[in-house]
Amino acid sequence: MPDYNLTQPEYVEVKLAGRILDERYARLLMSRTDLGLEEIILLDRVQKRQPITREEHKRLKSQKLVEGRFPNLVVAAEIAAATDGKARHIRNKGFNNEYYRDLIVKIIREHQPVSRKDIDEMLLDKLPEVVSREQKLMKIHNLIYDLSHRQKMIQNAGNRRFPKWFLLKEPAVKQ
Repeated sequence: MPDYNLTQPEYVEVKLAGRILDERYARLLMSRTDLGLEEIILLDRVQKRQPITREEHKRLKSQKLVEGRFPNLVVAAEIAAATDGKARHIRNKGFNNEYYRDLIVKIIREHQPVSRKDIDEMLLDKLPEVVSREQKLMKIHNLIYDLSHRQKMIQNAGNRRFPKWFLLKEPAVKQ
């Protein structure tokens, strides 16, 4: 698909890449007769990780063509499967929080004490590729906070600058 720039009302800018980036993706889009040109262009932008507006996101999401939270979107599983992008789809979408929490508990259980740097090194490449490094670090912070403050499964025996995470005994069952 060409890239369209419609930011100025008096003209349309069209950029042609000169090659098809993913032939299977292009065939899939052509075979979906229920999609209009606008949806195809928007899906192409999502695949190329170019920004779209919130309204465009809502329209694609209502048609189940994209997944994720705005602005970190990925094409839906059905489209990814049809274009042999299954592994990339999962890498972009990420896993549920329980998976990441289990990894944190596992590294602490096997190698305690564990620093935040150790946890970051383990998780950064497992978090979705569509989010920035800062967003990944915040996600890790939130996971550690959940494990330490809400679930009381881990505890920092160090300080904020040099944390040393230990696994606590399982919390007592309330009667």
